[in-house]
Amino acid sequence: MTKVRCKSCIILAWKVILFLLHRYCYCEVSDVHYPYVTCGSIIKIENTNYKVRLHSHEVKYGSGSGQQSVTGTDTKEDINSHWVVNGKMGHPCNRGQPVSCGTVVRLEHLTSKKNLHSHHFPSPLSHNQEVSAFGEDGKGDTGDYWKVVCSSDYWERGGNIRLKHEDTDSWLSVSGHSYGRPIHGQLEVCTVQHLDSSSYWRTVEGVYIKPEDSSPKLIHQHKEL
Repeated sequence: MTKVRCKSCIILAWKVILFLLHRYCYCEVSDVHYPYVTCGSIIKIENTNYKVRLHSHEVKYGSGSGQQSVTGTDTKEDINSHWVVNGKMGHPCNRGQPVSCGTVVRLEHLTSKKNLHSHHFPSPLSHNQEVSAFGEDGKGDTGDYWKVVCSSDYWERGGNIRLKHEDTDSWLSVSGHSYGRPIHGQLEVCTVQHLDSSSYWRTVEGVYIKPEDSSPKLIHQHKEL
C-alpha cells in the first residue's frame, strides 16, 4: 500500500511541475525559438502516418516479454506520452546539448521511469518485433539504445526523423493494428526490418532545455502538454 501511495505522489508531483512549466515558460516562445531537440528535454513524439503519440502506461503485455506495454494514442493531453531524452549509459549527454543526427539516445518514460526498449520477442498483434518500456529508475540495458536518423545536422523540433534500434537494426514503427480492452483504440507500436511510411516520427508538444549560453533555458513548443 505504501509503495502504491508513493508512486501516486510521484505522478502528482510531475503533473504539478509540468503545469508550472506550462504556465510560466510558454509566454517566452514568441521571444526565443530554439529549433532543436536537446538532451534532457521532455517531449512527445507523433507517428506522422497514423497521427498517434508514443505512449506507455502500467499495462503489461499478456504475451511475449510480459514487460510494460508501449502503444500509440491519439489523445494529446495524456501525461503518459512524455519521454525524456537521455544519452547512453555511462556516457550522458550534456543538458541542453542539441542532439545530432546519428546520435544514439535513450528515451525514458517520464511517469514510470522505464526506457523505450525493444528485443526479439514478437509483437502481440502484427508479430513484428515487440517494443516495451523496460528498466528501473532510468537504468536498463543496450536494448534501450535508439539512433536518431534525420537529414539535417541536428534533430529539429517538428522535423521528420526515424529511430533505429541499435541491437536489432530495426525501425520504430506503428503497425496500424488496434488493441481491445483494457487499452481499447490504442495502436500497436513495434519495430520493423524494412522502412515504410509508418516509420517516421516528429516532435509535437514538449518542454525543451536550452544550452547554458542561451537565455531563457526552458521553452515550450506548444500550449498543450
